[in-house]
Amino acid sequence: MSKPTVVLLHGVGLDHTMWEPTAALLADRFTVLTPDLPGHGTRPPVRDGVTLADLAAGVIGEIPEGSHLVGFSLGALVAQYVALHHPKLVATLTSAGSVCARTVEERTSVLGRLRTAEADFSAGAAASLERWYAGTDVDADRVARTEATLLANDVESFLACYRVFATADAELAPDLAAIAVRALAVTGENDPGSTPEMTHRLAAALPDCRAVVVPGARHMLPVERPEAFADAITTFIGACAHD
Repeated sequence: MSKPTVVLLHGVGLDHTMWEPTAALLADRFTVLTPDLPGHGTRPPVRDGVTLADLAAGVIGEIPEGSHLVGFSLGALVAQYVALHHPKLVATLTSAGSVCARTVEERTSVLGRLRTAEADFSAGAAASLERWYAGTDVDADRVARTEATLLANDVESFLACYRVFATADAELAPDLAAIAVRALAVTGENDPGSTPEMTHRLAAALPDCRAVVVPGARHMLPVERPEAFADAITTFIGACAHD
């Protein structure tokens, strides 16, 4: 009997390698696919003006029908778009570290980070690493690998994708109630951007969604606490299979 398929979609400025700790824990129970989003990793750069629909269109060919779709940060917005517009591809939807219907204050904050990256890309990358990893016990090699992935980005392509990340939650918000698949929203207790409040906001907006907040974790939950993250996904998918 073939194993269920889990598709993992990474965050902005990252690539499939961010999933290595989580994928290793899921591989015994699932067929794990980790495609790169357009403009990231092995994919060619994207142009300014790229949209959430464009990012989704660039990855749907790598999502087999009936997959358990997991998105992180920007990847969560892409996953929500896919679940909304291509529901046959999605058996369950997990949104990790996802923003949702940002408030004016939250929008101002993310647009400030975008302006920092526009003015000085290296400074923006350094600020991201600080926000993601400060005070965590993630080993220095893993942090260095994240830094290398960030700095390897084509800057204009990164900025184009970051603009999607900064704005597309407003585009999605009115339609979240139409996402019919079973869903999980999970984030770290200490995530300063994709906060527990946002995770509960997303869970309330989706028709059938449970929320999980992992104690003590920051934004890079799949890297910082892969065991807790993999356990949350496995428990959720298992519960859906047995209901």
